[in-house]
Amino acid sequence: MNAAPPLPTLLVIPTGIGCALGGYAGDGLPAARLLAAASGCLITHPNVMNAASLYWSDRRIHYVEGWSLDRFAAGALALRPVPSQRVGLLLDAGIEPDLALRHRQAAEACRASLGLRLGPITVTDAPLGVSLRRGPSGASWGTLDRPDALLRAGERLVAAGASAIAVVARFPDDDPGSEALTAYRAGSGVDALAGAEAVISHLLSRHLGIPCAHAPALAPLPLDPTLDARAAAEELGHTFLPCVLVGLSRAPELVPEPATHPDCLHGDDLGAVVAPAGALGGAAVLACAERGVPLIAVEGNPCVLNVDAAALELPVLAAASVVEAAGLVLALREGIDPGSLRRPLAGLA
Repeated sequence: MNAAPPLPTLLVIPTGIGCALGGYAGDGLPAARLLAAASGCLITHPNVMNAASLYWSDRRIHYVEGWSLDRFAAGALALRPVPSQRVGLLLDAGIEPDLALRHRQAAEACRASLGLRLGPITVTDAPLGVSLRRGPSGASWGTLDRPDALLRAGERLVAAGASAIAVVARFPDDDPGSEALTAYRAGSGVDALAGAEAVISHLLSRHLGIPCAHAPALAPLPLDPTLDARAAAEELGHTFLPCVLVGLSRAPELVPEPATHPDCLHGDDLGAVVAPAGALGGAAVLACAERGVPLIAVEGNPCVLNVDAAALELPVLAAASVVEAAGLVLALREGIDPGSLRRPLAGLA
C-alpha cells in the first residue's frame, strides 16, 4: 500500500522561555526528527535544530528563522526548497582576534569536511554591542547598540553573492558562578542568550529577505561535573557555528507571496502545528489557529510562560508528550479522526 502524502507540519518551540524540551542546546532535535518522520514534511526554526557542534541533516526538515517562519504561517512568504545555499559569514568587530580565528577555522572545517558552499566573510564596521536582558516572566531578550552596523554588513554579503547569512556576535561572558548560568547548566533555567539571538536573526532576515541564523561568540566555561545533558552540546568546541552553517546550507529560499513556483510550500499547505501548551501566544501559532490549522498543544513541555488554550480560547488537540503529538500528526496524515482514538468515545453532536 502506498504511504499517505506528506502533511506539512509546523513545530514551534519558542526561544528563551526555558522549555523542558527544546529550551537548551539543540535538545529539540529528537522531537524534530520524530515529527518529520510522522509528517513527512516539517518546518521548524533554528532554536529547535541548533546544537553547537552537533546537527542533524534531514531533507524532510525545513530550517526557517523565526521571523520568516511567522511570515510563512501568516501566508506572506512561501518556502522554496533548494539544493544548497551559499552561506556568507558575518563576524562582529567586537570579537577578539583569537576567537574570531576560531570561527573562521570552524567555517573552513565545514567547507572541507561537509562540502558546504560558504563565503564570503565580512566583519562589521563597528562592534555590535550586545546586551542581555530578562523579562518579568523570566524569558530572555536583548538589545544591540549598533543594529546599523549589522545591516550594513549583511548588505555587503548579499552584494557579494551570499544567499544566506550566518551571524556571529560577541556576547557578554557569563560569570561562571552566576545563579542563572548555574541553573541553566543544571537543566532548570532559561537560556540567557536565546532572546538576544532571536533579535539579531529577526532583524537581519526582515531587512534582507534571506535565511539568517546566529551563533554567539563566547569565552569557554570551566568544566562542570554536574552539567545537564541538555546543555552539554555547548561544551564540545570553541564555537557554536557548525550547526548554523549546516542548517542554513539547505534552508529554503524565502519567496514573497503570491509565489507561483510549483515546488513552493505555502502557509495554506500546513496540516498541523505543534507547540508547548503554555506557549501558544506566538505569531505563527495564532496565524495558524486563525486559519483553522489543527493545533497540537504539548502539555508535557513546561516553560516559564502560561499562555495556554484556555487563556486564548483556542481549540486544541492536547498531547501529553511529543511522542503523543507525533501520533496525532500521523493520524491527521492518514485521515484518521484523533477523537476516534480516545476513550470514552464521545458521541456525535
